[in-house]
Amino acid sequence: MTADLASLEARIGHRFGQRELLEQALTHRSYAARNNERLEFLGDSVLNCVVGLMLYRRFQQLQEGQLSRLRANLVNQQSLCEVARRIGLGAYLKLGEGELRSGGADRPSILADALESLFGAAFLDAGFPAAEGVIERLMGPAVVAIDPHTQGKDAKTLLQEWLQARRKGLPDYQLVAVTGQAHAQVFTVECRIEALGLRCQGTGNSRKAAEQAAAGAAYAQLAGH
Repeated sequence: MTADLASLEARIGHRFGQRELLEQALTHRSYAARNNERLEFLGDSVLNCVVGLMLYRRFQQLQEGQLSRLRANLVNQQSLCEVARRIGLGAYLKLGEGELRSGGADRPSILADALESLFGAAFLDAGFPAAEGVIERLMGPAVVAIDPHTQGKDAKTLLQEWLQARRKGLPDYQLVAVTGQAHAQVFTVECRIEALGLRCQGTGNSRKAAEQAAAGAAYAQLAGH
């Protein structure tokens, strides 16, 4: 772990009274027996509660099923990984040598799990209000940006509908790289839209996930998100 923990506390908006909780949240199971797996379990529950509350307050006209779909799109691995990368979380993680060599500090599953562990650590450190503040600070922009009319559709579907509405050709997805060890591979896929001269890449822990990430990047660029 090379980065100063105080800088991470500043980024998430919470200063830990029990610094050992923060250190545990950043410790992967490959590094030590005392790791972040239990904190991840707790953080997942707190995250779902807080995001559900944020959506309940913001979209008062939506019914339970719609709110559930919106939440599922906000708390999945890809969304959490994007937040973790935005705050540079990978630089703070304690990983075993094997995970370090295979690029674990940027692996979506490890980043998403560590972010949930941070939420759990904040909850244990200072209670629900502290965890709620951290989650609102990090997840708030995604909640504000939600379009309930498109949310719930996967990125490939949204991109295809956007192109078809404008009589453009369908995108082509090409696998460009596979990295990491066999049990923890990271796939990189390029989404190519030749009619528009557009190429966007995405990564994931499966080819399907990488295609969705690449489609999401292309849709965001085309739709002006």
